[in-house]
Amino acid sequence: MTGPDLRTIYRHYLDCLNRRDWASLGQFVDDDVSHNGRPLGLSGYRDMLERDVRAIPDLRFDIELLVIEPPVVASRLRFDCAPSHTFLGLHIDGKRIAFTENVFYTFRGGKIAQVWSVIDKTAIEAQLS
Repeated sequence: MTGPDLRTIYRHYLDCLNRRDWASLGQFVDDDVSHNGRPLGLSGYRDMLERDVRAIPDLRFDIELLVIEPPVVASRLRFDCAPSHTFLGLHIDGKRIAFTENVFYTFRGGKIAQVWSVIDKTAIEAQLS
């Protein structure tokens, strides 16, 4: 796949997440996807995303930085949201917070096969103190 192809697929994937179109997730995510080295499969990955949205009802995935070197997509996602209760072990209780997530995706056959993700928890802790 070329860089422009991956850019388009990735943007459509984020649109799918932002619309909460879970039924379409399989168009973008491989059946055998892993997250941070843990094999989740498509259903486990979907469950993880649905849990995130239940915990953060206004969760929206916005690209701050995007770098593509096929078959890898690297993205810095920015979030400005209000988690309902606890997030990453922190008691947020509806307070609005902003944070970023650095994510690396490896694509196979036009779908996301591996995801490596790190959330900037320190930025959240600083907003809560």
